[in-house]
Amino acid sequence: MSQLKGVGVALVTPFNEDLSVDFDSLTRLIDYNIDNGTNFLVVLGTTAEAATLSKEEKEKVVAHITKINNNRLPLVLGIGGNNTAEVVKQIKETDLSDFDAVLSVSPYYNKPNQEGLYQHYKALAETGEKIIIYNVPGRTGQNVEASTTLRLANEFPNLFMVKEAAPNILQYFDILRQKPENFSLMSGDDEYTLPVTLAGGDGVISVIGQAYPKEFSTMVKLARKREVDEAYKIHNSLVEITRLIFAEGNPCGVKTILAEKGIIKNYLRLPLVAASEGLQEKIKQEMQKLS
Repeated sequence: MSQLKGVGVALVTPFNEDLSVDFDSLTRLIDYNIDNGTNFLVVLGTTAEAATLSKEEKEKVVAHITKINNNRLPLVLGIGGNNTAEVVKQIKETDLSDFDAVLSVSPYYNKPNQEGLYQHYKALAETGEKIIIYNVPGRTGQNVEASTTLRLANEFPNLFMVKEAAPNILQYFDILRQKPENFSLMSGDDEYTLPVTLAGGDGVISVIGQAYPKEFSTMVKLARKREVDEAYKIHNSLVEITRLIFAEGNPCGVKTILAEKGIIKNYLRLPLVAASEGLQEKIKQEMQKLS
């Protein structure tokens, strides 16, 4: 799994004005990221508005990304949910031959305790597939504590990575300090990417990275080479726009940037809506500073 390092981007799903999937824009987005240094692509994650896509649409999106990527970059597929048996079923029934791993968010809404979270990922591990644990308590309502992640990492080699997005950066450091050698931690928070990489993380699964792939991938490369001052110059230049894109939820902010760049059209499916005019104006102003 050494190829899943650096900057992975959680691709948005572009839509047309009638809210059908915009495959032409999706092609542009894939090529833009491949041409500008992104290391791997994450398909049908939260940022893709996957919850609003039908099964047929998901299949078409996966087929299109696989075709356009044409084995140029490693691919990760999002398969998650709060019904363990159903997630296991989906993993077993999905053709994963084009994918290097499955990214699986911890169960949301149910709010299982730590033993329940452990048993959930144990069941996923027993499929035999490569699984990335995804901890994002701001969305799921429950934190996968460092002790639970470490327990899983030590017992199941195919649970080989965590996308960690806890709001407490000390949790990242606890995992990095105690994890087995072959277990990888990727930041799931764009703004934590640099300090987490410098502390021993393998990079990020990013939202802002798909809008600024050259800058973000360069920053992570510099961090992994321990060229700290140069890495922090890029980090500091991107802090404001990174905060802005999440100000009204994800992915309305990054879709604003990608639309301004002419890569996609700025449409989202309900219950999500486009960024407010005020936020869009702030994003455009910050983009001008970065140009």
